[in-house]
Amino acid sequence: MAEVKTGLQNVVIATSEICSIDGQQGKLIYRGYEISDLAANSTFEEVVYLLWHGRLPHRQELDQLRKQFAENRAVAPEILDLLKSLPPAQHPMETLRTAISALSLYDPESEDMSEEANRRKAVRLTAQMGTIVAAYARIREGKAVVAPDPGLGHAANFLYMLTGEKPSEQDARWFDIALILHADHSFNASTFAARVTASTLSDMHSAITSAIGALKGPLHGGANERVMRMLLEIGSVDKAEDYVRGLLARKEKVMGFGHRVYRTRDPRATILQKMSEELGRSTGQTKWFEMSQRIEELMIREKGINANVDFYSASSYYVLGIPVDLYTLIFAVSRISGWTAHVLEQYADNKLIRPLAEYTGPAGLSYVPIEQR
Repeated sequence: MAEVKTGLQNVVIATSEICSIDGQQGKLIYRGYEISDLAANSTFEEVVYLLWHGRLPHRQELDQLRKQFAENRAVAPEILDLLKSLPPAQHPMETLRTAISALSLYDPESEDMSEEANRRKAVRLTAQMGTIVAAYARIREGKAVVAPDPGLGHAANFLYMLTGEKPSEQDARWFDIALILHADHSFNASTFAARVTASTLSDMHSAITSAIGALKGPLHGGANERVMRMLLEIGSVDKAEDYVRGLLARKEKVMGFGHRVYRTRDPRATILQKMSEELGRSTGQTKWFEMSQRIEELMIREKGINANVDFYSASSYYVLGIPVDLYTLIFAVSRISGWTAHVLEQYADNKLIRPLAEYTGPAGLSYVPIEQR
């Protein structure tokens, strides 16, 4: 019998030049650059260029990409009509999945599989993901959709389209960093789903729709939403430890801790911890950070488990005014850059992804006519 690697744990199925994770050292690297270096010095647009092209852009190249995003952020009116016509979703990810799939119907190059066309589709999808999420958020509240502002960067534009108010420079920068941190993470479940679909030579919109379906799951993109709901249920700093001890006593999972790959602290969590603290202090909403810090200290002390990317992103997004049930969609607003980079890489050197399974069902059965069963 062949050795079965449940969940493909520790199975290397391909090579990639996009992202590297050192789980023992707690390092995340995009195309050779450590995430801490990029978060401190780069912008989301620069990181998108890096993921797509394998190097940081020159000034003219960065300006051109920003121009392309500005020209492509607006979505077809029919997509906005679709968002208005859909019934209330059980979860907003259902609406996002439907809308992204529908984009292909209005993309003139949807079935063009040339590299040039696929790169243009990557630009459009990355530019429009945030527009769709912000538009949906406003439509469901009965508010007018805010058109993108060509004078704003990607992060600032999203916050503007979501709230209708231009964000402060500090809020825009923190959200920009959050987008950088979530842009890629090697062969995670949603990225792998996108690559599997792309390996059949299906179109890019189909591959991204597959990724969104995988991201929807609470074991992947939905974790930070559950972290914030836990914090809201706890309500105050003084109740945090007793609440979490209760979860541990009942052997229930404490969301936002542990990781399939990292054996030390998730490097993104360190940056997001600082973000949560500073955003809380600047807005006078420090209790969410204080509560989170108290919980992490307890989890390290009692279980030896570190916070992951989802834990401090929850309180950061909350202070930025992002509705809790949109957290997974925010993940997609960033990760579309990594998804499209991986789809482009898959197309460039494609082999159909088709693993085997070890059959454990019955054998040697003979057909019995229905009258004799």
